[in-house]
Amino acid sequence: MVVPAEHALHEAIQVSPLILSDDVRRQKIENRVAKMRLSAATARKIQDVFISEMNKGIHQQPSSLQMENTYIPELLDGTEEGLYLALDLGGTNFRVVLLELAHGAPIREEVKRYYIGSELRVGSAIPLFDHLAESVSDFVISQGLQDVELPLGFTFSFPMIQHSLDVGVLVTWTKTFNCPDAVNKDAVRLLREALDRRGDTKVKVLAVLNDTTGTLVQGSTLDHNTAVGLILGTGSNACYLERADRVEHWETERHGEREVIIDIEWGAFGDNGVLDFIKTDFDRENDANSLIVNSFTFEKYIAGKYLGEVVRVILAKLTKERLLFVGDSTSDSLLTPGNLTTDLVSHIEQDSLDGGDSNTKEILAKFGIIPDEDDIRIVQYVCEVASNRAALLVSICLASLIDRIDKEQVTIAVDGSLYKHHPRLEGWMKQYISLLCTSGRKFKLIHAEDGSGKGAALVSAIAHRLKKRLQ
Repeated sequence: MVVPAEHALHEAIQVSPLILSDDVRRQKIENRVAKMRLSAATARKIQDVFISEMNKGIHQQPSSLQMENTYIPELLDGTEEGLYLALDLGGTNFRVVLLELAHGAPIREEVKRYYIGSELRVGSAIPLFDHLAESVSDFVISQGLQDVELPLGFTFSFPMIQHSLDVGVLVTWTKTFNCPDAVNKDAVRLLREALDRRGDTKVKVLAVLNDTTGTLVQGSTLDHNTAVGLILGTGSNACYLERADRVEHWETERHGEREVIIDIEWGAFGDNGVLDFIKTDFDRENDANSLIVNSFTFEKYIAGKYLGEVVRVILAKLTKERLLFVGDSTSDSLLTPGNLTTDLVSHIEQDSLDGGDSNTKEILAKFGIIPDEDDIRIVQYVCEVASNRAALLVSICLASLIDRIDKEQVTIAVDGSLYKHHPRLEGWMKQYISLLCTSGRKFKLIHAEDGSGKGAALVSAIAHRLKKRLQ
């Protein structure tokens, strides 16, 4: 049976043929981007490597996958009642969320956004965490809840090492943050101390998590078969429910847990060189143009922050080799790193889906390019090849997770701008996952929005329940 399955996979991952008026030119372009097109055999090899890296990571052996224990040992059980808070910190704007639960399901949600000025994002961490605490107090008092004990889940979207459900040690700041005195410190403790300095609310920080974990938990309120959380936006990561007896890194006391959410941190998959066999010259240039070279290897193949740049690098190369925009003096803007963003790739892909060219023409016009029919076809072809590879790579890893999770049916909760706005990713993923799964398990993809807000409040409800049980 393996051969027909591989044949079906081989057939499925073929992209639309490039049809040009000049056959020699077509052949040259197809040859140039051939390495971007992964064969069924290569897909299986990537799958083997991913499974191997997961097993090494979970057994605390050197691996490009962190396989972080989140210490969340179960999902909502329907008994959760009352009010729960979330503090969602991921960028210059952050949110405080209040969720009211009845029978484990959200019945009311209040949200307020706050801003962090540039002066608070650098220097000492104390003013930053004081500002977070002040904002939490402002929100709680505005809701008239200052005298109510409120459990809080803290979404801290920076690389951290978790030592328990409520201890997350910052590894490094990213984005526009740089408060050196917080590195190697517990973010929960910094927040608790800031709240204690104020002393004007009864907020209790019970859990720290990232948005991927929150997405899985949020998804579980929409579909009880949810066992995988996926972020496919500017960045990418996934987490899943793992059997607790497989997990070696467990610093707290065990209480007979059957499963636990593992945060894979798959953006770094391949940082140790295990994926170099699929790396093209285009990927090397994309990496060289990125902020931190030789890091986030997998993310650079698939995520919204980089997909547009991969396409731009290919188009720029084809232009320089006089295979694209031949009769046109291409403006320098297409040759400038970062100028072709992933949302534009999604718009061009919509044209390919519709059999049109209006979006493609409009986007190229912004670069000062008036394309001919062949140019349009080449641009659409390159966008499809890069997007299709991203969908296949994500699907390879998701199929491996479905095979690993011992459940009849697995639902994957997904959030993120790329998944939401790219017109073809979801369809490709459904097709590829079903062909790549060796277990033949049923699966489905659901869109679970706001794991970093709602999901964090739900995690605080789980943490609150666990705490009461273990007291």
